[in-house]
Amino acid sequence: MNNFFLLLFFQTDPVDALYRQNEVTPVDYLKFKHHSYSEMVDLMKSVNEECPNITTIYSLGRSSKGKEILAMIISSNPTEHEIGEPELRFTAGLHGNEAVGREMILLLMQYLCKEYKDRNPRAQRLVEGIRIHLVPSLNPDGQEEAFEAVSGSELSSWTTGHFTNEGFDIFQNFPDLNSILWDAEDKGMVPKLTPNHHVPIPENFESNSSIAVETRAIISWMKSYPFVLGANFQGGERIVAYPYDKEEEDDRGRSAGYHYAEPEDEPRVIADESLFRWLAVSYASTHLSMTNNHHRSCHGDTAGGGIGIINRAKWKPVTGMNDFSYLHTNCFELSIFLGCDKFPHQSELAYEWEKNREAMLTFMEQVHRGIRGIVKDQQGNPIANATISIEGINHDVTTAPTGDYWRLLNPGEYRVTARAEGFSPVTKLCVVGYESGATACSFNLAKSNWDRIKQPKTSSQTPGPGPRSQGGTAERSPPSEHLGLRT
Repeated sequence: MNNFFLLLFFQTDPVDALYRQNEVTPVDYLKFKHHSYSEMVDLMKSVNEECPNITTIYSLGRSSKGKEILAMIISSNPTEHEIGEPELRFTAGLHGNEAVGREMILLLMQYLCKEYKDRNPRAQRLVEGIRIHLVPSLNPDGQEEAFEAVSGSELSSWTTGHFTNEGFDIFQNFPDLNSILWDAEDKGMVPKLTPNHHVPIPENFESNSSIAVETRAIISWMKSYPFVLGANFQGGERIVAYPYDKEEEDDRGRSAGYHYAEPEDEPRVIADESLFRWLAVSYASTHLSMTNNHHRSCHGDTAGGGIGIINRAKWKPVTGMNDFSYLHTNCFELSIFLGCDKFPHQSELAYEWEKNREAMLTFMEQVHRGIRGIVKDQQGNPIANATISIEGINHDVTTAPTGDYWRLLNPGEYRVTARAEGFSPVTKLCVVGYESGATACSFNLAKSNWDRIKQPKTSSQTPGPGPRSQGGTAERSPPSEHLGLRT
């Protein structure tokens, strides 16, 4: 696996070729400043007004103090999911005192709007080929606390605004699904008896008072859209961390909270490790300083070994948001740490933009890596919640309510199987090449013989409710009417 990764990166180096082909030119229309919550809202509205045909604003929900957690969609058809178009998310502000990610997302909104209007070919490909969700502040209460505490270029405290108003660290506030899956794996139950995907949330989740209102809103949002790829921007380090985030519990009881992994600890390897490593490299290698060997960790250690990426469980293991995304939804998510200074002086934001601009664009383009398709029945009707399995990779994805799916994969030949309740499974060989663009790999499923036998006996009965969808609920329309914005 490691040999494949090195060969892919150092010999073929498609990211480097893509960088040369699509090198971003400097722009002079961006304004570099830190934004308060109200200023952030005003900026998002101004981008929406400048580019009403490709943007819409909606809310994930409210913070504990009642502030809207706002998102912007940028796409050629922003108000609805288009069949075959992947959906991607960038989020920031899990910790309100980590300001760089928020400003990078606000700058990216402005950049894509302006460059699309100016017919920049790369911006047009991104906007027309991806439904992009941008959330600059997942913790708006913490954002306001940190913003108000800023004096010069320093926060009054390293943790001012880090937590929600109720004292939660949002990234670590997600249900632990790792232990559920790993326990089933250890008992030999996966995937025959226990699925290797869409691990259910524990039943006590709804009544659990230790789950923040912001976390609940984020979870509901994650399940409401067919996200394929995501990244959350954080601060305090300069590295890309990929899952698993969590290490297995041991008799020392080290299972929660920030701590450094012990050298002898060998965390459980995620099924898509080679893909996650590629996704991490796609960002780190195109960032202007993340892979510089002379950069040591912000805390004096040698995190990342000079290549700018690390497995979170081998570094600072926690029960985290990225594991939850992978185990409960179809979305592959990473954490991108943008630098040691969580809230730098605004004079440094222009340089931060230069360092991250190409990396953000390149990462978004990775959503087209792998295979995509639609699963239909023999009458041409889309099949929702069908399972897509890859031989040799113990992690499945499911189709959206519209029957379409995306499965991120590195180049290679794959035996792909589509399954759905009441249908006979179909397996085919799908080849992922090195060229850009996902390989089409669609399926038409026939009713199973057993289903045909049962059908005459049940056709006269009133059908009961169908099985609960593991692939998430049907998408809700972005609730932006209350903001007075385009829908």
